[in-house]
Amino acid sequence: MAHWVRFTRAGAAGFGTLVGGNISIHAGDMFDGSQPTGEQVALTEVELLAPAAPTKIIALWNNFHALAAKLNSPVPADPLYLLKAGSSLATPGAVVHRPPSYGGKVVYEGELGIVIGKPATNVSEEEAEACIFGYTCVNDITAADIINKDPTFAQWVRAKSFDGFGPFGPVIATGIDPSALVVRTVLNGEERQRYPISDMVFSARQLVSRISHDMTLNPGDVICCGTSIGVGSMKEPTNTVDIIIEGIGTLSNTFVQ
Repeated sequence: MAHWVRFTRAGAAGFGTLVGGNISIHAGDMFDGSQPTGEQVALTEVELLAPAAPTKIIALWNNFHALAAKLNSPVPADPLYLLKAGSSLATPGAVVHRPPSYGGKVVYEGELGIVIGKPATNVSEEEAEACIFGYTCVNDITAADIINKDPTFAQWVRAKSFDGFGPFGPVIATGIDPSALVVRTVLNGEERQRYPISDMVFSARQLVSRISHDMTLNPGDVICCGTSIGVGSMKEPTNTVDIIIEGIGTLSNTFVQ
């Protein structure tokens, strides 16, 4: 297992793996044969970036049996998904602000994220495994009232693409079994979500395979696997949200009204 990060130091970007409280700096391409340089830098001396720079962020809907049952929604025959704008990306630890144009409900959604490591086009489930680089934590922040504001058109992309509404990280964990993971969401110190990835309708390999038949997945692309029971509003003037997945880490962000 390895935990990969991207960072800036003295205005220059870099990447590497976590070794205790340090980063072992690598050269080359994170997704294509990078090599350690032998240099290490303390985590306290850098500013972490989102651990990948995706060409697209894919977000699943209705991908957990428990939530489908609660909503009395049929289990889908194919993955149901949308694209979040790349400009919604936020770094680990970033402060996310309420959009000035929106006064409605803003919710957290703790999720597992799949990070693609090799181009994937029309791959089988068996081939999909080799296209997955690793896994990360995601908070799929959503302006919930916008989705059905217009009865003629569900505005999923708009609701999920405001600036800052796509934090993920702080690391990409490789060499782990996603089916054994549990996602926890803690809002202002209170646990709001705790659900197993094993409850997914479509597994990680199935998602990569199925979506790759719709569009090419590029290295660094992120598939947000969807969320389960426990989604809720961030109501306080300042809200601290932690998405915790043991084996990956904790993604912490603050949402300010």
